[in-house]
Amino acid sequence: MLVDRRGDVTHVMVGTSSAIEMPDWGRIRAGRGRLRGLRCIHTHLSDEGLTRDDLTDLLLLRLDAIVTVAVMEDGLPGLAHTAALRPEDGERGSDGLERGVQKLDPVHPAQLDLDFQGWMRDLENELARSTGAQQIGDGERAILVAVTAGRSQDEFDSHVEELTELARSADVELVDVITQQRRRVDPKTVVGSGKLQDLMIRSFQSDVDLVVFDHDLTPTQARNLSERMELRVIDRTQLILDIFAQRATTGDGKLQVELAQLKYRLPRLAQRGDLSLSRLEGGIGARGPGESKLETDRRRVRDRVTRLEKQLKQLGSQRKNRRRRRERREVPVLSIVGYTNAGKSTLLRALTESDVPIEDKMFATLDPVSRRLRFPREREVIITDTVGFIRDLPKELVAAFRATLEELAGASLLLHVVDVSAPDLERRMTAVRKILDELGLMGAPELLVFNQADRLPSGEAKAIAERFGGVPVSALARTGLKQLLETAEKLLWSHEDAPDGTRRAEDLAASGS
Repeated sequence: MLVDRRGDVTHVMVGTSSAIEMPDWGRIRAGRGRLRGLRCIHTHLSDEGLTRDDLTDLLLLRLDAIVTVAVMEDGLPGLAHTAALRPEDGERGSDGLERGVQKLDPVHPAQLDLDFQGWMRDLENELARSTGAQQIGDGERAILVAVTAGRSQDEFDSHVEELTELARSADVELVDVITQQRRRVDPKTVVGSGKLQDLMIRSFQSDVDLVVFDHDLTPTQARNLSERMELRVIDRTQLILDIFAQRATTGDGKLQVELAQLKYRLPRLAQRGDLSLSRLEGGIGARGPGESKLETDRRRVRDRVTRLEKQLKQLGSQRKNRRRRRERREVPVLSIVGYTNAGKSTLLRALTESDVPIEDKMFATLDPVSRRLRFPREREVIITDTVGFIRDLPKELVAAFRATLEELAGASLLLHVVDVSAPDLERRMTAVRKILDELGLMGAPELLVFNQADRLPSGEAKAIAERFGGVPVSALARTGLKQLLETAEKLLWSHEDAPDGTRRAEDLAASGS
């Protein structure tokens, strides 16, 4: 039976010798540290005490307490075992269930003498204080989840590392990373039932705010996981969209991010069954079922998408006109492209000696940044830093940022910046080139710039750069910049005689570059 705080019996269940089916009682009471408000009392046909299933129900259902009463062979009651939750204190049992559980000494049911309401009041206060003390800053607490899904171990490890870095860039406090070896993801819940149960236990014990999955969730998977875990569940694409929303500062950037979010959200509106209720419209000749809430939401989203696409199209026309003016003035354009957090903004800052914001986070630069760079014989170029790329960049983002990325179409030279210290640099190079190819921008000349050479032993970055025909540099340490400028100069003005040194190159040489 289930008993509430007043001592009233709310449910009575009759099961078998092996299982009892719990009723569907809805979501838990609101508030950090709150419990279900119900305690479960049930019998065991043997004097086995609290089982693993008992402790799992206690944790997952957030019951006030669970009490098991043994039934002896003569039909009389044996000992009663009682357990309740407690704040996580660092102790862990062999299967992780003992952590966060407090047990009372077993006694005969007639000897149970407990102020239950006072006990629960003190327990919830303690849980609230504990979970409140775990908060650090304004960042949400999250657990990351990834499934191998047939990927090699090295590829899988790089995916997990990248997801971790994305979470850090979104100012999320990472509590734990849970992985599972599976040939393919579960079509309903991504992970298997056993792993999902472990995830639910860990989420409760750690008091997390959200769970982030490395795989893009289908609407069905997102709904199932949210209902089972009673937590906010997002996927990698949503995490990237959130980072973009944080970074957008200009009007263009905000419009593009909003468009990408709406396009991602539109097909998922169908899964919000709680909102799909028909509204009745009154008036003569207009009685009967009206437009459903779901249909209204869809229509509003589509209308907003249409308006945003129209605005972005106008902005694209303005950029196109600016590119034409630059072409008439015959000003070469260097566009810095590359994987996110490869050091593109740091390189722009080092080359132009400008105060370009830099940050050791993914997608620190979202809106394009342009500066002038003086080459020899009073030649000038426009050098532009663009948004970083990433593997499997959400198609909604690529479509929304197409107007911005089309700036690359007028580039005289692409400076493809690669983090030479990354273990999977070839995969990152391929990901960048794939996106450029999708945008039809692979025709522009490309110069590979292997940045962060200072992170590798002496000579190793140079060897890697020579293997790919690139230039090794360290934008942070300001080394290799002279060679980079000289190489770029030859590619830009190869039809002219290259001058004997440049003032800019001499300045860089004087500074030790």
